[in-house]
Amino acid sequence: MLRKLALGTALGALAAGGALAQDIDVKLGVLNDRSGVYADLSGEGSVVAARMAVEDFKAAEKGLNVEVISADHQNKPDVGSNIARQWYDQDGVDVIVDVPTSSVALAVAQITADKNKIFLASGPGSTELTREQCQPTTIHWTYDTAALANGTGKAVTDAGGEKWFFLTADYAFGHSLEENTARVVKENGGEVVGSVDVPFPATDFSSFLLQAQSSGADVIGLANAGGDTINAIKQASEFGITQAGQKLAGLLIFINDIHALGAQTAQGLQMTSAFYWDTNDATRDWSARFEEQMDKKPSMVHAGVYSAVMDFLAAVEATGTTDGDQVAAWMKQNPYEDALMGKVQVRGDGRAVHDMYLFEVKTPEESEGEWDLLKQVSTIPGDQAFLPMLDECDFTKE
Repeated sequence: MLRKLALGTALGALAAGGALAQDIDVKLGVLNDRSGVYADLSGEGSVVAARMAVEDFKAAEKGLNVEVISADHQNKPDVGSNIARQWYDQDGVDVIVDVPTSSVALAVAQITADKNKIFLASGPGSTELTREQCQPTTIHWTYDTAALANGTGKAVTDAGGEKWFFLTADYAFGHSLEENTARVVKENGGEVVGSVDVPFPATDFSSFLLQAQSSGADVIGLANAGGDTINAIKQASEFGITQAGQKLAGLLIFINDIHALGAQTAQGLQMTSAFYWDTNDATRDWSARFEEQMDKKPSMVHAGVYSAVMDFLAAVEATGTTDGDQVAAWMKQNPYEDALMGKVQVRGDGRAVHDMYLFEVKTPEESEGEWDLLKQVSTIPGDQAFLPMLDECDFTKE
């Protein structure tokens, strides 16, 4: 993959000052859900994506001795925090990558900042990572709940879904997704008629779906992800909810979820994503390499891990250090571009700004293969997808 702007700037820095006087050891820890509801969209695939980035960057040839390790945070903040502290204090980890489950990510972000390390967040969605709980060394790379709301939430409301009822995963991500989507719904002339908090993770959505069904809502907004979203959609179909006229809005759906549901069940669903494997020749080639190792197509989280690690390695190469403050500053000063995420600019708050895309699930008749599942509806420019930066979170200011 080409790293046009990021690598170009890195090479310029090296030519000017010869940043790498000696080899640099870099230890990269992929921390995520490897056994639960987010394992398919994150899990081992994120480890593979990180290793692909190290290989494609040709790190060893550039004086970077990179080791990739991984661990399962089990979607528990205390477990994730303990792993992060051990990695930083005892195991020499320089950067933590991925971390789906926003409650875990927020804890890891604080610890990472305290240790002056880097956190490359691909999996979590909460906007708090770059707002209320912003940290100087957090880089929130792939998506957030505001971008999802500005994609799927706006599209469904504009299409006539005026009354919403939310089924919300009861932790930081779910509440952030509901809050951001409710804001977009109201701004576009809709209203929220109710919501219910659903324990995370959940397998039985029957009582929550019945509340939504009796609410009089046009749209049931699923403010959850992964296995929770799959279970909710399957049970809604079994109960005949969509046949009765209510529309489901999966506010965070991954290609892996659509594959698990099948086009027959998921057809017509709209989803917002930063990446789709079948966008162009370059995404298809990269995804084929990923599939050779994982036997499935990559999610946007996997693509985000790859891109974020590539930019991080460019920063280490350019600065000659793994120091968190220096690496974060370089990433915020230098634009990045690759075939997976397009043009990326990391703001002073750590929010990586890039285009997002609204997709619709194809009908079984439209699909020409097992993973040929989506068609693009529109592009959401980055400056419209993400929330504006809070002044107090601009860590580039003197």
